[in-house]
Amino acid sequence: MTDRYLIVGLGNPGREYAKTRHNIGFRCVDAIAAAHGLTFAKRQSKALIADGLIEARRVLLVKPQTYMNLSGEAVRGLLDFYKIPLENLLAVSDDLDLPVGTLRIREKGGAGGQKGLKSLIEHLGTRDFARMRIGIGRPPGRMDPRDYVLQDFDSGDTILVIETLDRAVRAAETWLRDGLAIAMTRHNGTADEAARNATALPTPASAAPAQSSPPPSPPTKPDASD
Repeated sequence: MTDRYLIVGLGNPGREYAKTRHNIGFRCVDAIAAAHGLTFAKRQSKALIADGLIEARRVLLVKPQTYMNLSGEAVRGLLDFYKIPLENLLAVSDDLDLPVGTLRIREKGGAGGQKGLKSLIEHLGTRDFARMRIGIGRPPGRMDPRDYVLQDFDSGDTILVIETLDRAVRAAETWLRDGLAIAMTRHNGTADEAARNATALPTPASAAPAQSSPPPSPPTKPDASD
């Protein structure tokens, strides 16, 4: 397979944003890179790039350095340069409307108020690209969402965030290996929901337990109707 794939994590550059809720997309592609021994050693088209093989696919992991609301500039440039089709693009972002610990993979859709996705839609000229949203929860009380997303996760959510990032890595691997439909079925929802969905998937024939062969029948006389 020579086609390239591009997984872009949406976030803001700079150490002060590294652990904020808004940067969960960056953290996701960092986790994918770490799981496969890749490093962000290249800078191109206003982005940091890790390039390598994942699930036997040639993959670009991308962290735009343009700030969130201009992410589309970097992605458009890389898609054009490497001639990557839109069906080989996966965008990873935070989502205020999903609880912490929840993944939602979709084949297309609007920005839902997420400025990085909005920029991608504007620069790509379409909403028809896959995205994986990672829940960060709603702000408490009357807190401005703009302040909330630029804060770090609550300390009580630390373990859940790490577990969710691990699930997001596996979801991206499934997308590369098995396609979008299986990734959605297997990984959408909370960890418990995803586990129930996975058990409901049909077992591949190759994975089915072997059946013992019945004993051979005794030889019979030829039938004239044969």
